[in-house]
Amino acid sequence: MYSKDYVLRMIEMIGQLIAAILGKIKKGEFDTASEQLSNLYYDVLKEDASFFRNLPAEELTTTMLADHNYTNGHLEILAELFNAEAELSMAKGDNPASLEYSAKSLILLEFIDSEMKTYSLERINRMETIRKRIETLSLS
Repeated sequence: MYSKDYVLRMIEMIGQLIAAILGKIKKGEFDTASEQLSNLYYDVLKEDASFFRNLPAEELTTTMLADHNYTNGHLEILAELFNAEAELSMAKGDNPASLEYSAKSLILLEFIDSEMKTYSLERINRMETIRKRIETLSLS
């Protein structure tokens, strides 16, 4: 079993990697960002990116927690990866994919928020940002 400190350090490190990927997206380096995202799925969650991409939104938490023994930390990482996928899809002009990834990210973050015993302003702000993106994408 991993210690909480180790898991928190891993989440922080992954956050830095995702920030670098978001930087690639802003620079228009979509292929590099996509490749790095795919690698991160496998390196951290030990499944191919397509496995997570193809999971129906309504089965996310049950599949991850029950079938794969993931923790809330894993779900938080997956939520951030989906959020990065949404940003990448939106930058590429693929609004339906961005909407799908945004919805999956929000589902996971809302689940984590309801399960965690600690308040996170960062998580609340991220959920609000994703809700706004979903609203904007739904109107277009």
